[in-house]
Amino acid sequence: MSNTADAPKSGRSDSAVIAAAVLAAVSTVFPGFLVGALSVQISAEMNVSEGVYGWGLGSFFLAATVGSILLGRLAQRLGPLNQITLALVVTACVQLAIATTAQSFQAIIAFLLVAGFANAANQTAVNLALGQARLRRLGFAVSIKQSGMPTAALLSGFAVPVLALTVGWRWAYVSGAALALTSADLVRKLVSSARLPTTKTAAMPASSRGSLVLAAVVGGLLAFSAGSLNAWVVSSGVDAGLSAGIAGLFLGVGASCGVLLRLLCGLRSDAMRVPPMKAAGITGLLGSLGIALLGSRLAGVHVAATLLALGGGWIWPVFTNFGIVRANPDSAGAATGITQMGVYVGVFVGPLTTGALIERFNYQVMWFVVAASAMVGAIIAIRISDRF
Repeated sequence: MSNTADAPKSGRSDSAVIAAAVLAAVSTVFPGFLVGALSVQISAEMNVSEGVYGWGLGSFFLAATVGSILLGRLAQRLGPLNQITLALVVTACVQLAIATTAQSFQAIIAFLLVAGFANAANQTAVNLALGQARLRRLGFAVSIKQSGMPTAALLSGFAVPVLALTVGWRWAYVSGAALALTSADLVRKLVSSARLPTTKTAAMPASSRGSLVLAAVVGGLLAFSAGSLNAWVVSSGVDAGLSAGIAGLFLGVGASCGVLLRLLCGLRSDAMRVPPMKAAGITGLLGSLGIALLGSRLAGVHVAATLLALGGGWIWPVFTNFGIVRANPDSAGAATGITQMGVYVGVFVGPLTTGALIERFNYQVMWFVVAASAMVGAIIAIRISDRF
């Protein structure tokens, strides 16, 4: 078990751990979001249909699904800092390989599989780092860490007009590699200065396995909608009449709303009386409304719905992860290895299923299916809220 006496003693140490967490979280998930934002450019160059492209989008999260539980346990043994650093270096190498060597979509899929394993290793290790650090405001810390996903989506959205439409989509992956390497260096410095506990433990989760599995189901259903949003909101916007640059820009703006709302919710999470899972369900219901509105196929409505869907629909991970890490502080790597597996399943199945729905039907049908998934996940979260 970790020793609470080794926990950070100052606000400065707390800040260092949190900064390291968000840097790492953004860097390793970035390749998975970037491939969705670049769907128009990569599909055009490699002549890939929506259905086939869905496999590429899903491959990143398929690998994360397969590796999540094992890598969560590995983090308990290696220690969070070692595993985070290794994951960041692998992520950087993979993105450089995509930028310089990928000449087929099959090659991109293969590289994204490796990046997905690295992301699973990183996310569970970061959760363990936050749990072991004994932070005074764990809920706020988790919200900052969870802002990594929408921040990565924000960066990937802005990469479309800034890089993909100017110097080419491959340079977006070069920038991602630079981000990962920079983060690896900063994480080593920040975490070392914070004196994060280095005790390695194989502690088992305090929460029952049944509760963690249900939390994984919630994460899977809500992540199905989140993954689908990132995968298709740009191409859906183009189909609704927006330009590729504007559609990518609003993906970034919508993700910015998601970041801001996660942080605002995090400020309240430590003191709120509502169980974290219940709060996750309520925000999931709001997000499902925005997703349903994306089915209108009107350009103006699509812009507003993107903001609502990405804003409301991406808040829930703050509350789900807060509840799980708070209940399992010394075994957060193992516990979130189980629950994150559900999230990765949802994000993998989302692009794959929705790509097929677009090909067989249209964007409208696809968005209605995605909204229904978010609604069911939100309802289950509310039902199990007393367990976390």
